[in-house]
Amino acid sequence: MDAALVLGFSDYSAPAQRLAKTLGTAFAEVCVHRFPDAETLVRLPPTLPEQVILCRSLNQPNDKLIELLFSARTARELGARRIILVAPYLCYMRQDVANHPGEAVSQRIVGGLLAELFDDVISVDPHLHRIASLHQAIPLANAIALTAADEIASFLQGRFDRALLLGPDCESEQWVAEIAKQTGFDFAVAEKKRHGDRQVDVTLPDNDYSGKPVVIVDDMVSTGRTIIQTVKLLKKAAAKEIYTVVTHALFCGDAEQQIIAAGVKTIWSTDSIVHGTSVVKLDQLIAKSVSSIL
Repeated sequence: MDAALVLGFSDYSAPAQRLAKTLGTAFAEVCVHRFPDAETLVRLPPTLPEQVILCRSLNQPNDKLIELLFSARTARELGARRIILVAPYLCYMRQDVANHPGEAVSQRIVGGLLAELFDDVISVDPHLHRIASLHQAIPLANAIALTAADEIASFLQGRFDRALLLGPDCESEQWVAEIAKQTGFDFAVAEKKRHGDRQVDVTLPDNDYSGKPVVIVDDMVSTGRTIIQTVKLLKKAAAKEIYTVVTHALFCGDAEQQIIAAGVKTIWSTDSIVHGTSVVKLDQLIAKSVSSIL
């Protein structure tokens, strides 16, 4: 794919380079300089092909959105005719309605911004609540939501002959059910009630957890409080070993340490976010989608 270029950023360089290698295209890193007053200078290669793939995950997004804005606009000025955003983790998707008068609906605003900047947007397991498709959040013909279910299923099959897959809340059911279908493992889904950013109550479904390895499956972990409450209940239910696999390892603050302290033996995640637990690679999955566009 010689007529395309993958542009990456220092914080997500390794996955972007893997994507470029899988696509068989060149890679270049966007130079970002931050001034003492917190303003940012962005520098792209002075010569660009007509097709450019900007690859960056949008965790801790506020500075990154400004840098994407500068990069996309500059790429157009430098001759790029088609610009694809590959954002394995997509920010600001949870706030899809105004819960109180005067609240900004961030999904609609950020989705509109991305639709203005890019011709295509590809993400993995975006955290959508009340909408059925990513196109509703990002009004583009190619607003593509991939799922890491097959990659996670293959990973788990390489580590377990049998295990019980547990979704910590109803929102996780779509992922845990698909992974269970691919692996042939049994699955169950817990019930969660959220009382705030860090306060949750979890109820386990009726099941025999005694002596079984249990893998908690979720699309993303932020504070880790849902996982921690689930682990405590599983330990009371005499689960043999407890693991966690997650698509997006946000792990705010000491979340990872608290999850391990609660009794999780191992945490695994995809490389949608660069993290010490990132062992499930997504370049093959994303490359297929990019290739279908180009």
